[in-house]
Amino acid sequence: MKKVLDKLNWRYATKVFNPSKNVSKEDLNILLEAARLSASSYGLQPYHFFVIEDNEVRSKLRKASWNQSQITDASYLLVLANKPTFDDSLVDNYIDNIIETRGVSKKDLEGYSQMMKSTLLGLPDAQKNSWTSDQTYIALGNLMTIAAEMEIDTCPMEGFDKAQYNEILGLNDKNLSASVVLAVGYRADDDETQNYPKVRYSKEQIITHI
Repeated sequence: MKKVLDKLNWRYATKVFNPSKNVSKEDLNILLEAARLSASSYGLQPYHFFVIEDNEVRSKLRKASWNQSQITDASYLLVLANKPTFDDSLVDNYIDNIIETRGVSKKDLEGYSQMMKSTLLGLPDAQKNSWTSDQTYIALGNLMTIAAEMEIDTCPMEGFDKAQYNEILGLNDKNLSASVVLAVGYRADDDETQNYPKVRYSKEQIITHI
């Protein structure tokens, strides 16, 4: 357990990546599998993950990210996109997946299906968007933790123009919207922020036992 905490203390939001040191495809696939295995509310996974490798696309995204160098200098740029709205098919597709994966009947899942639909489908669009966006942050946390375990650097980023990202990546036509971005790579030796003491509230300030 101490090793896990050591890795979490080692990680930081990398500000300068080494563009000449690349994360291997094998390690990338481990990170993506960690994202795929992440928990989500009801298990619905109302999102999609984009791995941006194309240099031209990343240059455009950098301009839509206030010219932050992480966008182009990291080995990979992951865009976690949520479904801003949804209908019955979100639940129906999940139910079909359960049936195929677990070999149960549709009748066995009718109650669960109706419960999810009655809870979710009546939400206003703004609340649907907020809820599905929240789910991407669970996957984001998993990605960052597993990356730290592998001593791969990351930088979570919210500083970007979502409308421009959606246009550049063609997300609107897919009923998706960029929620949060994660740059993945290796820190540059001259990134001074890696030496900054980690600033967190004490356990006494942030944790209450009841």
